[in-house]
Amino acid sequence: MFFNWGFMKKKVKELRKNQYLTAKELADKLHIDTIDVLNMDDKRLKDIEEPLKSEMIPILRGDYMDRLPN
Repeated sequence: MFFNWGFMKKKVKELRKNQYLTAKELADKLHIDTIDVLNMDDKRLKDIEEPLKSEMIPILRGDYMDRLPN
């Protein structure tokens, strides 16, 4: 799958704020602790470990919004 490299170079906090998500909301969607999200906020998305990164990308891109019922 082809990703926009500009997207991968942004920090998690910036991407999270672009989707209007708090750290607690993102942690709930990923089923992890809030403190883990806060520790990742200053890392770039490409520096996050793979199993977690593959779960975060659709949320931070806003893909989950496409599945809302009418």
